[in-house]
Amino acid sequence: MESAGISQLLAIDAGAEVARICQSIRDTVFGQFRRKGIVVGVSGGIDSSVVAGLAVRALGKERVLALFTPEMDSSDESLPLGQMVADWLQVSSALEDISPILRAAGCYRRRDEAVRSVVPEFTDDYKCKLALPNMLDASRYPVFSIVVQSPTGEMKKVRLPLKAYLGIVAATSFKQRTRKMMEYYYADLLQFAVAGTPNRLEYDQGFFVKNGDGAADLKPIAHLYKTQVYELARYLGVPDEIQRRPPTTDTYSLPQSQEEFYFSLPLDKMDLCLYGKDHGILPEELGPMVGMPVDQVSRAYEMIDSKRRAAQYLHMPPVVIASVE
Repeated sequence: MESAGISQLLAIDAGAEVARICQSIRDTVFGQFRRKGIVVGVSGGIDSSVVAGLAVRALGKERVLALFTPEMDSSDESLPLGQMVADWLQVSSALEDISPILRAAGCYRRRDEAVRSVVPEFTDDYKCKLALPNMLDASRYPVFSIVVQSPTGEMKKVRLPLKAYLGIVAATSFKQRTRKMMEYYYADLLQFAVAGTPNRLEYDQGFFVKNGDGAADLKPIAHLYKTQVYELARYLGVPDEIQRRPPTTDTYSLPQSQEEFYFSLPLDKMDLCLYGKDHGILPEELGPMVGMPVDQVSRAYEMIDSKRRAAQYLHMPPVVIASVE
């Protein structure tokens, strides 16, 4: 392959793809599910904005509900940007602050206890996030650290032992599962289906919470690389402020990119590495194409395989011991 052609491998006919997805949404919601519309959890990010736009194109604005579920750690930008999406599409919306539910379930308390096991001075007025080193700069397989900020602005980064890491992740997973609970409340209320918003990177690599943001009745963009989601956003006319917003987890109180939290590579590089892995392109071929040393491409391929193995459990449906007919 020519070096100049690598980016073109991810290029799509946005108009044709939108038409194909919209037809599938109509067939699925009306035909298979026999539901009246779609609920979309709108975060103010590119993926949920595109899914909401596709749902409106497919079903009409009166059959789409945008649901906002902020909590105390959410970015100040998320709700205004989510409301911008609802205004752009002229759809009905609902707002549910999930902080009280999370507090009652012990989400924040359990998380803080896990953080204090490695940062004893951590208190309620601190901020925190999880972080991975950028794989481009790392000489070994990346390991999670906790980054904390004191009320006076002092930053501290501590490598996490497994128990503390699992404690933090288990506690924060309450957020995604609570959001999904609210989405299904409105779906039941309106006889709608729930649309998930993962792109191909997230779906393939397990960047979701089982029975949380991983739960949905349909996932309209799970086959699309992140680069392609942006192509659809431009075609659909997603507001520029959202197209320019860096992808974020919006899970921790400190700002955090998806790259920093999970992928450990810039998303455009991850797209190309995932494409290369999917299509049998050797690291020696892909490296010069994407501007990465061959050893880093090899590590990216190893990381993709590792995350896929971990994601097998996340994708599995409940196991039934014997056939039920």
